[in-house]
Amino acid sequence: MSTVKKKISEVDQATIRFAGDSGDGMQLTGSQFSDNTAIFGNDLATLPDFPAEIRAPKGSLAGVSSFQLQFSNKDIHTPGDDLDVLVAMNPAGLKVHLGDLKDNGMLIINTANFTPKNIKLAGYEESPLDGSLLDGYQAIKVDMTKLVATVLEKLELSSKLKARSTNMFALGLLYWLYGRSLDSSVNFIQKKFAKTPDIVEANIKALNAGYYYGETLEVIKTTYRVNKAKFEKGKYRNIMGNNALAFGLLTAAQRSGLDLYYGGYPITPASDILHYLAQYKNFGVKTFQAEDEIAGVVSAIGAAFAGDLAITATSGPGVALKSEALGLAVITELPLVLVNVQRGGPSTGLPTKTEQSDLNQAMYGRNGEAPMVVLAPATPADCFMMAYEACRIALKYMIPVILLSDGYIANGSEPWKIPDVNTLPEMETRILKKKEGFAPFNHGNPDLARPWALPGTPGMEHRIGGLEKWEETGHVSYDPENHQKMVELRQEKVDIIARDLAPAKPFGKESGDLLVIGWGGTHGALRSAVETAQNEGMAVSHLHLRYLNPLPRNLGEILVKFQKVMIAELNLGQLAAIIRAKFLVDAIGLNKVQGKPFTQTEVFNKITELVKGA
Repeated sequence: MSTVKKKISEVDQATIRFAGDSGDGMQLTGSQFSDNTAIFGNDLATLPDFPAEIRAPKGSLAGVSSFQLQFSNKDIHTPGDDLDVLVAMNPAGLKVHLGDLKDNGMLIINTANFTPKNIKLAGYEESPLDGSLLDGYQAIKVDMTKLVATVLEKLELSSKLKARSTNMFALGLLYWLYGRSLDSSVNFIQKKFAKTPDIVEANIKALNAGYYYGETLEVIKTTYRVNKAKFEKGKYRNIMGNNALAFGLLTAAQRSGLDLYYGGYPITPASDILHYLAQYKNFGVKTFQAEDEIAGVVSAIGAAFAGDLAITATSGPGVALKSEALGLAVITELPLVLVNVQRGGPSTGLPTKTEQSDLNQAMYGRNGEAPMVVLAPATPADCFMMAYEACRIALKYMIPVILLSDGYIANGSEPWKIPDVNTLPEMETRILKKKEGFAPFNHGNPDLARPWALPGTPGMEHRIGGLEKWEETGHVSYDPENHQKMVELRQEKVDIIARDLAPAKPFGKESGDLLVIGWGGTHGALRSAVETAQNEGMAVSHLHLRYLNPLPRNLGEILVKFQKVMIAELNLGQLAAIIRAKFLVDAIGLNKVQGKPFTQTEVFNKITELVKGA
């Protein structure tokens, strides 16, 4: 045991990353630290990063899995840029992530995996543990696997199973470094492995071993404390974006008095929505894992026709397959919500990496004039509210809605203040129960929403399908003037929805040198960069768009009040093209297509360049 008394340093925030092979348990380790941090009371943001290949070669660069977390005693918006601590469980994890570690940052290495084979697989000519590569960092070299094996030597488990507890050693060491209690992870282990007591004992012993090993480290003379953040009063939980989205859909169904029907096909990174919803059959949720993407969406359209709140979810390749059926949803004017959790494309692209390149697909990816409402949540917690909003609009206006999430916010997490459901907007449906004067495509109300006549209702029999139809009766029509009228009417319905939206309001002043516009999961990096620029006296504001079709009705008025407009998005400029075309504004793009989110630093540097000409 060390006799050195450790100094405790209070810091405002910290950024840590666990990195290793896909079998090293990095996602579980990071999730446990995140949950512990949320319970403690810090604000936090996470960035899980998965290998794109299901079974990437062990020890290879392609097989690296990582989990990044920033936690703070203040309000934060991103998982951080430069790392304070990097835990590298193997040479590949070190190779991929060392460049993100701050100068003099702490590097914790599991030396057990630095075998000649793994060193070669990572692309090193010689061991990175020797030589000058690690100079400038606080390198803590620990044979975690050997220490865990020693602690567990009396347990009747195989060497392989004992080695799988090594991630708990790393977690315990980080808990010690930041003065955290082990209780939340002990409780998690006891519940998760309740049927295998030996595994419970192994993981808890490894966790404790990592924690108390910190006390013996002479080289670490300082531990850190990040005090609790000040939150608005309420009940909070740490939540991932896909989970929050599922809760938003479920809440919308309960508030509307409808059963929720989900028809879909598994696809990364949207599959978890199906998994979450399948747990709530007792709330009238019906989930259907279809044989393909087309069957998933057409079953949802059938459910909408039958009077359910109909949902389907997928990613970009799935939307491509669903596109013909989405045109059917448009022409039949049925309430349907399609969730697209965007990932890198085209084709199969980068299945586990984030991107925002499906906006054009959402706006225009159907044959004919087939306008749909397009929304986008900004953060993991915002996925709840925007899923609820997508359902509200679909039901009120009898229109299909696309909700554009993305891999970053779907898998990321943050504290979510659980709302009082009584304060949420009312759910309005167009279900018609009186047959007097019934016409299935009557658009006589101000919202242009047609009545929702459920099959089996006496006196409300009507024809429905993909052929153009007469207004009012819904009978098949090939009349040229009627077709033009119906096409314009369906577009007008989308345009009318803009009246139902709150006016856009920039973060910062209403005018200035630069307006930074973003949408989707870029919110955190943009807001943080703009806050930094404002603190340095720059006349910069941030406008984040959650409604992409229709756009906020006052957007044009906002744009003309700024000298320059920058639109930052994880594509080659899709929103920028739309805004340029609609408002004739010479918007400047900040574009990134690397499967990674923006960092605060790269956004801030671009802001500085545009404002100061640096």
